[in-house]
Amino acid sequence: MVRTGRGRGPRPDGRARAGRALKRDLTTERLGVAIRSSWATTAGPDRRRSVARLVEDFLIDLYGSAPGTDRGGVALAAVGSLARRELGPRSDIDLVILHDGSDQAAIDALAERIWYPLWDSGLRLDHSVRTPAECAEVAHRELSAAVGLLDLRLIAGEADLVERARSGLLEAWRSGARRRLPELLESLAERHQRSGDAASLLEPDLKECRGGLRDMIMLRALAATWLTDQPHAGVREPYQRLLDVRDALQVVSGRALDRLVAGEVPDVAKLLGYDDEDELRRDVSLAARRIGHAVDLTVRSARQVLPARRRFPFARRERRPQYDTAPHGLIVHLGEVGLARLTSPAEPLLGLRAGALAASRGLVLSPITAENLGTHAPPLPTPWPDEAREALLELLAGGESMIAVWEALDLAGCISRWIPCWEGIRARPQHNPVHRHTVDRHSVQAVAEAARHLTSVERPDLLLLGCLFHDIGKLPGAEHDHPRVGAPIARQAVAAMGYGEEDAALVELLVREHLTLAELATKRDHADPATMDALVGAVDGRIEVLRLLRALTEADARAAGPAAWSPWRAQLINALTERAEDKLAGEPHTGRAGGMIDLGLARSVGLDGRSRIIVEEKPAGMQVIIATPDRLGLFGDTAGLLAAHGIAVRSALLSTIDGVAVNTWRVESAGATDLPDPAYLIKQLERLGRGEPGVLEGIRRREERVRSAGAEPWVAAVPDASESAAVIEVRANDRRGLLYAYGRAITAAGFSIRSAHIATLAGQAIDTFYLTEPDGSLPSVGRVDAATRALADAARGTPPSGD
Repeated sequence: MVRTGRGRGPRPDGRARAGRALKRDLTTERLGVAIRSSWATTAGPDRRRSVARLVEDFLIDLYGSAPGTDRGGVALAAVGSLARRELGPRSDIDLVILHDGSDQAAIDALAERIWYPLWDSGLRLDHSVRTPAECAEVAHRELSAAVGLLDLRLIAGEADLVERARSGLLEAWRSGARRRLPELLESLAERHQRSGDAASLLEPDLKECRGGLRDMIMLRALAATWLTDQPHAGVREPYQRLLDVRDALQVVSGRALDRLVAGEVPDVAKLLGYDDEDELRRDVSLAARRIGHAVDLTVRSARQVLPARRRFPFARRERRPQYDTAPHGLIVHLGEVGLARLTSPAEPLLGLRAGALAASRGLVLSPITAENLGTHAPPLPTPWPDEAREALLELLAGGESMIAVWEALDLAGCISRWIPCWEGIRARPQHNPVHRHTVDRHSVQAVAEAARHLTSVERPDLLLLGCLFHDIGKLPGAEHDHPRVGAPIARQAVAAMGYGEEDAALVELLVREHLTLAELATKRDHADPATMDALVGAVDGRIEVLRLLRALTEADARAAGPAAWSPWRAQLINALTERAEDKLAGEPHTGRAGGMIDLGLARSVGLDGRSRIIVEEKPAGMQVIIATPDRLGLFGDTAGLLAAHGIAVRSALLSTIDGVAVNTWRVESAGATDLPDPAYLIKQLERLGRGEPGVLEGIRRREERVRSAGAEPWVAAVPDASESAAVIEVRANDRRGLLYAYGRAITAAGFSIRSAHIATLAGQAIDTFYLTEPDGSLPSVGRVDAATRALADAARGTPPSGD
């Protein structure tokens, strides 16, 4: 007999199937049908319990009909979701046959009489046959088994046997808790690192993510150690909500699916009665946030009860006070900020003061304190008193330490009470793959990222508020226009805090323009006067506002994720900021070091007409600078040449200096040795310049086979972006050879590329072209339309007409 296994097999070879004696009788068939039909409508705790009872009744009958079960010394027990009575539509049935070891042959026969009918019913079975001693042995050896066996519950048979096994497992778990706790916490951290945070992911794994269903099992396991308290009632309802979503997901998908994939969300939302898919995502985020927060606090509590190692065991332990007193009726105890015994939680400023104290010292709020503040603390008066503003700023200036404090206050309901507009973005999902957090969590992360800039701007307080409110306009239906929508909301919120009209107006400006610097730096020609005029106008002609906007831009990008703040983007943003600072200060622009390199290359090429290539290693890959006499079609030829050599372009900046094209390409590469020899590339460029098309024949054939199957490309002319060139933005699914296709289309349409700004984010190519007629003149409206159509066709994979 195979003693452990999952699913339908393996079955022992050469042995008659004992289950065949049942001939798939009606009881077996009805079980599978009854379970599947029970989930025809929405789930809930009562339905999960009723399905568990259905399975248990069948198991009791099956166990009772098997010969030898009345002899004693044997029992059928459940673990997992059946033991917790939380069965879902596609849950495994986790069973253990416990026995005293007196008659192994009879136990093996009993196992066959139970396992085969369950396989025939179509249920997913996870089974084992063990003595209590074997249960203890496997629990000692495997952490996951030890956690799972804590749920052991009797189904049928000798109750004392199950109780003895369960008591022994619990006793071993508690006695070895201090030894096993590091392993338990390490496995928890590894799973969270691997699966991510369900509170912020667009497609969370409802079981494995931080804040997911498995975290609730870990909470119970930690509580069973007696090193920490059982999690309070605040996590039970969120846990049931996640189970409901899991059940609905498995019903609509027809699979044992735990990841809330985007394609299933509409049907899941409909089954659960949501009118808006984002409301479902929001509820999942809030539920996971509560569970994840409870896990963090419970883990922290468990760590604190472990005795600290003393350097000299014989040294006398010093008597220390149980807590330290702090101003305003607060205390600090074991790394937590709490309320003194006679302090009333109804004092209006107490919550902000407690949060400020915790964030400034790198502490957390006591869970009981946070709960009391959420229950009793009243709204703040309008306008806020000076002490409230000071406490908020101290909280926001706490860097990474403020995130956990803010989350505790938010879960307690304090943040929305103090700042009512916060409720609009609370747990609001982001649909941009660049973002890794929900809107509110992203905003808080931006505040934390801004801590590095607080000493470099004149108004650090307004920088923090600008970061906090920069996405406050991401309300339903306003995501694409959120800076304009959010600006007046931010102004009103800051005014309610008691800031003056001028300060409120400045925060409004920062929110309204918080995307402007990044868009101009990465999508516009820095040398075009219209670009500089747009940036200077956005900051109201003030250097101090420019520096605030620069800091907000970096904090926003860093909070979004690594793809949003690459060394290349930082270089572009810094270069444009320096140009603007020089202009606002009335000084001539000296240019960045890269600009001096470009100028020197252009002059040397202009003297002898020979192309030059410089390859440099950069933090995010390799940088290839190609300087060559400018000509029609050069961009497409260069992009095609790189694609033909298998070089993936991540970003590029193309410019022309005195008739010489100086183009900087950021490419993916492990090192300079992976790139073709620069001299060889120069020879190939020269061949292309002489009109030898064979160099690019391979990439041309591959492009002719391309037909875009992804999202429809977005192509649009940008009015007023330049007075001397047509500016066209293109967004499309990235592919190798896409830039070559763009260049070929532009050349076929008879345009010259004055400059180009190439970027790739989350698999999307986001490119901007400055186009002129071959003689350098501004294209007409009709010609701009022609260029737009040509680029759209290239993005779709349609070759130029007549090609």
